[in-house]
Amino acid sequence: MAKIYYDKDANLDIIKGKVIGIIGYGSQGHAHSLNLKDSGCQVIVGELEGSEPWRNAKKAGFKVATADEVAEASGIIVMLLPDQLQREVYYGSIEKGLAKGNMLMFAHGFNIHYNQILPPPDVDVSMIAPKCPGHMLRRLYTEGSCAPALVAIHQDATGKAKEIALAYAKGIGCTRAGVLETTFAEETETDLFGEQVVLCGGITSLIKAAFETLVDAGYQPEIAYFEVCHELKLIIDLIYQGGLSYMRYSVSDTAEYGDYTRGPRIIDDYVREEMWQILSEIQDGSFAREWILENQAGCPSFNAYRRHEAEHEIEEVGKRLRAMMPWLRG
Repeated sequence: MAKIYYDKDANLDIIKGKVIGIIGYGSQGHAHSLNLKDSGCQVIVGELEGSEPWRNAKKAGFKVATADEVAEASGIIVMLLPDQLQREVYYGSIEKGLAKGNMLMFAHGFNIHYNQILPPPDVDVSMIAPKCPGHMLRRLYTEGSCAPALVAIHQDATGKAKEIALAYAKGIGCTRAGVLETTFAEETETDLFGEQVVLCGGITSLIKAAFETLVDAGYQPEIAYFEVCHELKLIIDLIYQGGLSYMRYSVSDTAEYGDYTRGPRIIDDYVREEMWQILSEIQDGSFAREWILENQAGCPSFNAYRRHEAEHEIEEVGKRLRAMMPWLRG
């Protein structure tokens, strides 16, 4: 069973005397920076000079500098850039600024686990990975709650890496909800698997296949969109609130019976075999090598996938229907 840490297990004072350098003021970066500042921590932001994120960080009241300058000035350096940018920025700007006893921190284990970044042995290397997007992390913090997170220690050069990491987790609010202990390997591999098999790849492919089946069978695209896409949020919210059993309690008996009897025909032995294959590709580094090479080549396949998917009929139908739903615009 996972070990979980809460507010009582973390001492924020441990990091209040340290300069925390946030590298990247994007989705996670802006939330971490603002939450830490509101928790009384000293934060500086590393960004590309003159860029929109640079201006946004300035507007929010932060001292903003280049990544080189932030690494030199900080005792805790937090890599919150996209995975594919971290290696270049680390070796080009961060590595030379690391001092013995510094903390190098991540919110995802990809670059450490797949050896894209090899820190020196005399620094702490840790991870605090909030389990939500940055805008939600910020919103929940301001409402007095927060999302859970994961904590992992890759190197403990000072003997205090976990204490520092948990203090950081408290600074961004995550110990309010609970911080689960894991490893860089476990976080990376399960995160990639979840994204590919369920949360992104699995869900979008299932939605599109169901939509295409109904439309090809002669049903109206708008009706198909509602039945296989729009209503998904209702089901996910029920599962989020009380698990699979609460969702099944909340839907009709007809829907529940269809769940038990037809679901396993969709997620059959072939699908399970593919899940094992995808997990194997994550574990042996095949997916990581593929993604790294794709970025080195300028992302031709990635960009082609984006263009192709944006042209799918479900996107046009959904855009038109959502325009008729003013409540979605907040």
